[in-house]
Amino acid sequence: MRWLLFYAFYILLAFYAAQAVRTVNKHAWIGWGLSAISLGILIYFTLQFTVFSESRGLSVAKNYAIGFVLIAIVAKLVIVLFLFGEDLIRGIIALLDWMIGSKKQVELPGRRKFVSTLALGVAAVPLLSMLYGIYRGKYNYKVLRYTLEFEDLPAAFDGYQITQLSDMHCGSFDNEEKIRYGIDLVNQQQSDAIVFTGDMVNNTADELEKWQHVFKELHAKDGLFSVLGNHDYGDYVPWENKEAKAANLDRLKALQKDIGFDLLCNEHRYLHRGEEKIALVGVENWGKGFKQKGDLKKATQDIADKDFKVLLSHDPTHWELQAVPDELFYHLTLSGHTHGMQFGIEIPGWIKWSPVKWRYKYWAGVYQKAGQYLNVNRGFGYLAFPGRVGIWPEITVFTLKKKQMI
Repeated sequence: MRWLLFYAFYILLAFYAAQAVRTVNKHAWIGWGLSAISLGILIYFTLQFTVFSESRGLSVAKNYAIGFVLIAIVAKLVIVLFLFGEDLIRGIIALLDWMIGSKKQVELPGRRKFVSTLALGVAAVPLLSMLYGIYRGKYNYKVLRYTLEFEDLPAAFDGYQITQLSDMHCGSFDNEEKIRYGIDLVNQQQSDAIVFTGDMVNNTADELEKWQHVFKELHAKDGLFSVLGNHDYGDYVPWENKEAKAANLDRLKALQKDIGFDLLCNEHRYLHRGEEKIALVGVENWGKGFKQKGDLKKATQDIADKDFKVLLSHDPTHWELQAVPDELFYHLTLSGHTHGMQFGIEIPGWIKWSPVKWRYKYWAGVYQKAGQYLNVNRGFGYLAFPGRVGIWPEITVFTLKKKQMI
């Protein structure tokens, strides 16, 4: 039933949007050609999620099916908004003519070529932007650098550098050359430590196997550290039994270890510089509306109040709801999860907007509350829509500085 409703909605949009093409250009083959392309996109989408749906969860082919249909729907919606507004005016004019002229039959004014041309022109903007996002935007890696000062940072860690990655979703990757370029960018930062804040895969451990040899090239002086995200548990695909699901998670953990990641599951590690140290705390996923396995108490056993603490927690809602109110003070929390919705507008110093802000209060970049910092990484990879528009894939580099007392 849901498929029938979706088909009806899509076909109605396509029929309505086609009116603009017919108004601007009288050549019938253009309209028929665009209709055929639209129908082909719909058929491709349907086949990927029915007949060819052998892989569990999202795959590269399914991502592209979602992307093409989404582009078609967005473009059609823009056109329909213009035509619907024009039809309202046409209807009002016809009704007034009928009332004033006492005509027996309502005659709608013809569509104006200007309105249809404008609709098609405006619709081309999101269409081309989304196509660019698929072709190049998803691998348009940005290195974002932040310097954060702390009064109680151990002196030996003044200038200490941490690179954060998040949300690989490597089951969506389709270009090894581009992924390798991103990994090279990470290594070029020559950070003391590299941390990964969850969602290594979309659903299953075998997604990581294809890219394991590329991720093995990551290196940092003090090592690689990671935590789990909501997608890493395999919750979004069916399993034969609980044992199979548990084995998948064990396999994912083993693959991360083989790459070189020290996976922190509600535990911590100390990073040392001589006799001084800072605590790196890693919790399992904890998110509002998502799996909640994160346990700060367990992760911080034997950590002293005075210790400088960096918390790795996939979902930023954990920071606001549990980390900030906690009895311990977490100087810096590193999260991901939101992807910045992979769509938005960011002009440094002027505007920062994405629809995801209606779901998440903290959705991209650095925030501060009660003297504690949070960074929400926009993600290295992508999910569902196979691209990024305005919200680019991110490699975040933090330099910790000891604030000088005056």
